[in-house]
Amino acid sequence: MDIRAVAIVVGLIAAGTPALAIDASKPAAPAAAQPVAAKKKPHVAARHAKEDTDPLAEVPSFSAEAVGWRLVEDAKTGARLGVPEKLVPHPGTSRTGSRWTSTQGQIQVETFRLTEAALPALFDEEKKASHRQITSSTFKSDSFVILGTQGLKYFLVRAEAHGSEVRGVTVQYDQATEGTMSRVAIAVANAFVGFPDPNAAPPAGLRRRVEYGTAIVVSSDGDLIAPAHLTDECQAIAVPRFGHAERVAEDKANDLALLRLYGARNLVAAMLADDSGQSGDVTLVGVPDPLAQTGDGEPASVPARITAQGIEPGPKPGFSGAAAVDARGRLAGMVDFKPPVVAGMADLKPSIGAGSATRAATLVPVDAIRAFLLAQHVKPAAAAGQAADQSVVRVICVRK
Repeated sequence: MDIRAVAIVVGLIAAGTPALAIDASKPAAPAAAQPVAAKKKPHVAARHAKEDTDPLAEVPSFSAEAVGWRLVEDAKTGARLGVPEKLVPHPGTSRTGSRWTSTQGQIQVETFRLTEAALPALFDEEKKASHRQITSSTFKSDSFVILGTQGLKYFLVRAEAHGSEVRGVTVQYDQATEGTMSRVAIAVANAFVGFPDPNAAPPAGLRRRVEYGTAIVVSSDGDLIAPAHLTDECQAIAVPRFGHAERVAEDKANDLALLRLYGARNLVAAMLADDSGQSGDVTLVGVPDPLAQTGDGEPASVPARITAQGIEPGPKPGFSGAAAVDARGRLAGMVDFKPPVVAGMADLKPSIGAGSATRAATLVPVDAIRAFLLAQHVKPAAAAGQAADQSVVRVICVRK
């Protein structure tokens, strides 16, 4: 797919039309092995493209897993965006935002924030930047998109305005990476939300700066288990009423992490069931996310059923790491969430289109939990304790 094909969908980004499908259910071939359409010289593409158009097109999909796609909150600008972390593994900061770059610098994703700016003036300024040839551009009252070439690189800019503040993202990539990046750049632009609603529940798959979940007490001396992904890259892990917890071990294959509360004593540990109980009725016991709870952080219990497809119905936010308890009050497993399968770009930005992202709730079976604890020399509880809600706690991950 050459730059002309990418130019066709710029109008779709601004207009809110689902343009790109990301298949997270199967891996894609590495970028080097993917077919790359014959390239046209930049000035030829620019000469044949028209500005301010809104054509329809269908763009091939790519694998979210292959590029390391992740929704992130940008601490420098306050915006939300999708970052292909396997393609740009080196994060940093810029003068007006954050920057992610590839190892050799061929690919760059950069955010910006301007606190006193006029969107029309910025639009004109971006189009007239040195050595730029504009392939396509679309301007609306509160946003714009520009696509083109700059020297030997392709670029795409998306910006959104709220009052006198403008937040945006720029993607630049070498022509040699076009086979992969022409599609990924569109995904970055579509996923960008300059001014997220602070009162709305976060979309599935977002790596939040402050993330809430549930941990299960597995020993009276302060050993807890929680999902490994929930406690990844945490600058601090807090357990309300108990203090700071340290992540001491992990089992990536089963998405398990062992947390330790030093100095804690006489906690109520969950009793492990004899077998995993791969299907049947259970009770999910967890601590809802503050956005999904009107109380004060107390545990909640909801009925559910374990099926071949996962846990039904899917639990509410905050139940990542919740205990799945059988009819006898024993731990049958831990609630976990698979990455979302994204059916289209509408799923990456809730305000666009009618699609929806889903993240399947699954069960980490008790057999995997028992093996993990034994490998870490943690002895599971031998006798039934109190009610299951005494064996779960809220866990809070604070990231940089």
